[in-house]
Amino acid sequence: MKIFIAKNAGFCMGVRRAVEMVLDAPNKHEGPIFTYGPLIHNPQVLNLLEEKGISILPEIPDRGSGTVLIRAHGVPPKAKEDLKAAGFKIIDATCPRVIKVQTIIRKHSQQGYASIIIGDKNHPEVIGLLGFAGEKGYVVDSLDDLKYLPPFDRAIIVAQTTQNTQFFEKVKNWAARKSPRYIIFDTICNSTAKRQAEVRQLADAVDAVIVVGGLSSGNTRRLSEIAQQTGKPTFHIESESELDSKVLSSVKNIGITAGASTPNWIINRIYRTLEILPYTKKQSWRRVLITIQRTLLLTNIYVSIGAGCLSYACTKLLGIANFFPHVLISILYVQSMHILNNLTGTKADRFNDPERASFYDNNMVLLALLAVIAGGAGLVTAYTLGVIPFLILLAMSILGLSYNRRFIPGWFTGNKYRRIRDVPGSKTVLIAIAWGIVTALLPSLSGPSSSPGTAAVFLWSIGLVFVRTAFFDLLDTQGDRIVGKETIPLLLGEKRTISLLKAMLVFVLAALIVSSALHLTSNLGFALAICPIFVFIVLSAHQRGHMLPGTRLEFLVETNFVMAGIVAFTWSALIG
Repeated sequence: MKIFIAKNAGFCMGVRRAVEMVLDAPNKHEGPIFTYGPLIHNPQVLNLLEEKGISILPEIPDRGSGTVLIRAHGVPPKAKEDLKAAGFKIIDATCPRVIKVQTIIRKHSQQGYASIIIGDKNHPEVIGLLGFAGEKGYVVDSLDDLKYLPPFDRAIIVAQTTQNTQFFEKVKNWAARKSPRYIIFDTICNSTAKRQAEVRQLADAVDAVIVVGGLSSGNTRRLSEIAQQTGKPTFHIESESELDSKVLSSVKNIGITAGASTPNWIINRIYRTLEILPYTKKQSWRRVLITIQRTLLLTNIYVSIGAGCLSYACTKLLGIANFFPHVLISILYVQSMHILNNLTGTKADRFNDPERASFYDNNMVLLALLAVIAGGAGLVTAYTLGVIPFLILLAMSILGLSYNRRFIPGWFTGNKYRRIRDVPGSKTVLIAIAWGIVTALLPSLSGPSSSPGTAAVFLWSIGLVFVRTAFFDLLDTQGDRIVGKETIPLLLGEKRTISLLKAMLVFVLAALIVSSALHLTSNLGFALAICPIFVFIVLSAHQRGHMLPGTRLEFLVETNFVMAGIVAFTWSALIG
């Protein structure tokens, strides 16, 4: 099965802005926090906001207190006035594209124009727009409605920002024939137009289309209608639990698109479910393979093997003969720390990877025991190498265990940084440094390599791990944003993060080649140049949409470290 995800699927600019505003509200504004009506048309996001204590205000009371966010669809002007009169502080999260339409209607209404709004009569955006038109507002949701409009001396025609582009073209043709004096404003959002054009192209290229989003979402329903008009089987669903596995398992090419109010984590969960559908039959060897891959990833066994392979490559670069204890320490330390941090910080996995969250919930005791045994065995192994390696690993283990722990008491509310994890970007940086220490610095204590050589290998190691961790953060941006993590992609944005990771890969590649050319490290560095090149290719392929988030992509990224060990072993066997 081939799965294609529309480039413009998921949150549009206006929805992303509204969600971020409401998530920031508890930290910036007086509580309680409300949204006037549903913030967006997505049940999963609304349930999440409710869990975070952000309630929906269905009607405006006579008196109230706290902060009310105006939803992305906007509201009539009178609603804002009534909310202020009731005593609420107002935060306007109306989409800027909707505000533009509101401004057009208000301006022309004041000049005596009638406003013809092409949209769904009961949609909250349209209701809000009518409030700016006064008594001269008219809603049209079919071509028949146009026939019953009274004649106007002066009128404007605008569209609901998520309206069907083809329907609006028919309206414009009608106006050109019947009322050429009417002023037409093409107010359909660019994002909406792109999604609708894209779903037509997607439907032509696949055997079935899945449209993801709230059943009450107007723009999502229109995507479903457009896909259905192509004649391809179309499934409008809200979550992965609604997928029809019997029907879809035999489909060769599936396209996924999503409404503007659908978060990326739901799209990714649906993709993860779809990628294993063809392998549900017991006799399928591919099902066995993908099950093994997923198990190795869930248990962190594969990432710990990767750490061991990276350590082996580092020892060979540094010319260290006794590599085994260092490889073992790397495997045990990474296994222990990754399990423990997943056990104590799994909130984001609920959105980004619910299978992982469920796995840790169901196997908490066994995994905790495995982490303790691995950590203890790592410390014992380090002690056999000397007091200094033992103390370094002990300090790193304590720091790792403290990552999710609060150091500053809860009563000290003036400081938002109560834990190490609260420091923006700390996770990615600390993971990279920890890997660099166990895979490169600890082995260098027993090796003959020069300080510049050790520095080059250390930079190569932490550079690869930094890119790996930040890339996974990039895939999990929305889930991390919801639980309040401040990862590097959230600090820099997607484009800047990708540019940073590519620049870092070029840097570590250059450092590795130069150190080998200057004989600061072994000539193995020339062969290991394949590792940053490999990650660069994967990152570029994902950026172009050729590699989608899922088990296969995650396994491929982790395989880079295993590949480093294989290259080092092969080089040693051939050269040494």
